[in-house]
Amino acid sequence: MKTVLACFLTLAALVAAEDWSQWRGPNRDGYAGPAGLPAKLPGQLAAPVWKVTVGEGHSSPVAAGGRVYSFARRGDNEVVTCHSLVDGKAVWVESYPAPYTVNPAATRHGPGPKSTPVVQGGAIYTLGISGILSSFDASTGKLRWRKQFSDQYPSTSPLFGTASSPLVVGDVLIAAVGGHDKGALIALQASSGAVKWKWEGDGPAYASPILLTAGGSQQVVTQSRNNVIAVALDSGRLLWKIPIRTSYDQNAVTPLAFGDLLIYSGLANGISAVRLVNKDGAWTTEKVWHIDELSLYMNSPVLSGNLLFGFSHKNSGQYFCVDARTGKTLWVGPPRGGDNAAIVRVGDALLLLNNEAELSIVKASGDGFQVIRKYTVADSPTWAHPVLVGGDLLIKDANTLRRLRLGS
Repeated sequence: MKTVLACFLTLAALVAAEDWSQWRGPNRDGYAGPAGLPAKLPGQLAAPVWKVTVGEGHSSPVAAGGRVYSFARRGDNEVVTCHSLVDGKAVWVESYPAPYTVNPAATRHGPGPKSTPVVQGGAIYTLGISGILSSFDASTGKLRWRKQFSDQYPSTSPLFGTASSPLVVGDVLIAAVGGHDKGALIALQASSGAVKWKWEGDGPAYASPILLTAGGSQQVVTQSRNNVIAVALDSGRLLWKIPIRTSYDQNAVTPLAFGDLLIYSGLANGISAVRLVNKDGAWTTEKVWHIDELSLYMNSPVLSGNLLFGFSHKNSGQYFCVDARTGKTLWVGPPRGGDNAAIVRVGDALLLLNNEAELSIVKASGDGFQVIRKYTVADSPTWAHPVLVGGDLLIKDANTLRRLRLGS
C-alpha cells in the first residue's frame, strides 16, 4: 500500500515574507518560496546594509516579526541576541555560562554552538553545544525555562558537540539530547518544558528532525547515531528505522520528503530513497533507488520539482543534480568546491554558499551547472546556513552577522 508523505509544517506562503524562523527555513527544506531573485543582479555586491559582531559558532540566524536572532559564543558563555532586521540595532542580549572543551578532531570547528534556534509562538528555543536546552521570550529575552540533562545521561552531547536543531510543532518541542553512548529524542511541552515522551533506542546524531504525515500518521523523522528513524509525534513510539553507519558516527544530514519518497544520505553511504508502507498497521520502508557515486556529509539537499540538488563530499566537494524520481544523476559540477555548502532554492534559482564565503547563484536546472553570478559575501569562513529575508541575505561568518542586498 503506497502512502503519501508531505511536510506537516505549513507552506512558505502562509508565513510572513520576512520570516525564516527555523533550520532551513519555513518548511525545514531549504525552500525560500516562489518569488524569484531580482531580474538584474549586480556584478558585485554593495556594502552590507548592516553588520554586527555576535560571537563565534556555526549556528544559523533566524528571522521572525522584523527581528533577527543569533545564537553564538563569547568566551565561556553562549549568547542569544535579538537585532532589528531593518538596521541591525540590538534589541536584547541574554547569555549563560556554557564552558565547553572541543574534541581534538573538531578543533577547527571551534566550541560552537552549532544548532540553529527556532522561533515560534512568541518564544525562541536554543540547544547549546553541550546540550543545554533553553526557552526565551522572543520579545524581551527573559528566560522561560531551561533543561540540562547531566542527571539523566553520562554525557550531554555527542563526541563533536550538539548540532541538531530543535523542531517545534504547536506546543510540542522535539530535540535530540544526551551523548554519544546514551541519549534520547525527546518531546517537551514548548510552553512549560514538561516532558511528554522520550525515545531512547539510540544516541543522538548531528542531523535535525523533520515532521511528515504518511497515511494520516504524523511522524518525526531524523537520523540518530546509527539509524534513520521515525517515531509517532503523539507518543514517541518507534514506527520504523533504517540502519546507517558512518565513520565516527557522523550522521548529519537532514532527511527530505519528495512526494511519497523519503531521501536520506550519510558520509560514504551514497544517497537513498525509500517509500513508507503501512502493512496491517505496521510501518516498513521499501528501497526505491540508491546512488553510490554521490554522497552527503554535512550538506542537506533541496528539491525543485523532481530535481534534487546537493553538495557531495566526494572529489573535495561537488554540486550535483539528480532526478529524484529515479535516482539518475543528471549532472555533477566541478571538483574542489569546498568542505561544505548550504543550499537555498528561491524561485527557479539556487543560492550555494560554501564554507569559504563563496556564494554562487545558479539555475535550478537539470541541464548542467549554470552559474549566473558568483560573490564573496564575508571575510571569514561561513559554516552557518544563509537566510533569505525580504530579498536580502543574512550571512553569519566566524564572528559577525550581516545583511546583504542582492538587488539594486
